[in-house]
Amino acid sequence: MTDETEADLTGATARRRPKASAERIGDRKLKPSTMMMGYGYDPTLSEGSLKPPIFLTSTFVFPNAAAGKRHFEGVTGKRPGGAEGLVYSRFNGPNQEILEDRLAIWEEAEDALAFSSGMSAIATLFLAMTKPGDTIVHSGPLYAATETLIARILGRFGVKWLDFPAGASREEIDAVMIEARKTGDVALIYLESPANPTNALVDVEAVAAARDAIFADLTDKPPIAIDNTFLGPVWAQPLRQGADIVVYSLTKYAGGHSDLVAGGVLGNKAHINTIRAMRNTIGTICDPHTAWMLLRSLETLELRMTRAGENAAKVCAFLNGHPKVEKVGYLGFLEQQDDARQADIYRRHCIGAGSTFSLYLKGGETEAFAFLDALKIAKLAVSLGGTETLASAPAAMTHLSVPEARKQALGITDNLVRISIGVEDADDLIADFEEALKAV
Repeated sequence: MTDETEADLTGATARRRPKASAERIGDRKLKPSTMMMGYGYDPTLSEGSLKPPIFLTSTFVFPNAAAGKRHFEGVTGKRPGGAEGLVYSRFNGPNQEILEDRLAIWEEAEDALAFSSGMSAIATLFLAMTKPGDTIVHSGPLYAATETLIARILGRFGVKWLDFPAGASREEIDAVMIEARKTGDVALIYLESPANPTNALVDVEAVAAARDAIFADLTDKPPIAIDNTFLGPVWAQPLRQGADIVVYSLTKYAGGHSDLVAGGVLGNKAHINTIRAMRNTIGTICDPHTAWMLLRSLETLELRMTRAGENAAKVCAFLNGHPKVEKVGYLGFLEQQDDARQADIYRRHCIGAGSTFSLYLKGGETEAFAFLDALKIAKLAVSLGGTETLASAPAAMTHLSVPEARKQALGITDNLVRISIGVEDADDLIADFEEALKAV
């Protein structure tokens, strides 16, 4: 290999690659929270800038024509795995590639992709994995836009679906997968755990075992993808339980400041390459400024999620048993709520209980609205995982488009309030909720 060719191969990507190894100090493997501070970035290639600059450019200059051809062979799929260098901002960019390197670290995924929103990540995944006549098997409930995408949009193109409830047993999952096989090719098994907005957990290990058994005769079994937004990556890492692909709304905990919209997909290289090819075609990559902001946020991800989780435990302890509260759907209470199935899944799958939970008030929409309108510290807004506490009424807001019968079947009731606890003082939050409950 000539010096010129070697430079062609490395120069375009060297800006984002670490000098030496940023993964170990001696024999010690560094923790993700440490690696978020610099992994994948070499300051000497950006004028010594401690943090990566924002690369606001639409295109990148090739060192020569041969390099340009090689890069395009990657982005067009002639050579799987993506471009070996920077090509065009619809395909890749330094900020996005550093972000993808760091996203993969938390769950030890082989590769990762960044998207313009959580839904663009999910839509690109579905488009990459399905074709007319295929069937998607999924857990329920899902985020309302995901359900709409599957049932109303993909359905227009001949994609079918069957679902099972989030807390389904192995036998129930088996039955749905057997039925799905009768309908045609099962292209994807899609999960959301905890489910939005009920907080119900899916047994990923049972789903993986069912998939392996029901599709044992197939060389290429349908991949299992899971939306890990509520707990990941600090409190849940479903690749360890048998999932193949993990999906994130990076808008939530990863972004963490309610100031950006983005999505992510993680998994093995083969699946990521398939999804990357679709992303390259339809242009759902996130922009460089958003990627740069996410790099900032990842540095404090563990700190923010830890503080929010500690706050949620204190707030839920106050709410639990309050005379105006019917139930608190908080994962930390599964043992005491005598839900053996969910408690078992929690013990096997989760590292922590998270900071987003479902609060069921005694009453209906009137009582839920009265509570929400009386909040002072917590903000009435849809989203979760930010530094501030947010509260909303899913049945009347995020899941308003879900048919009424399906909402009832999935437990998305009018008295359900979804709460995402932030990093404020826990006692102040308790005081806010205590006053708001007086209005119910």
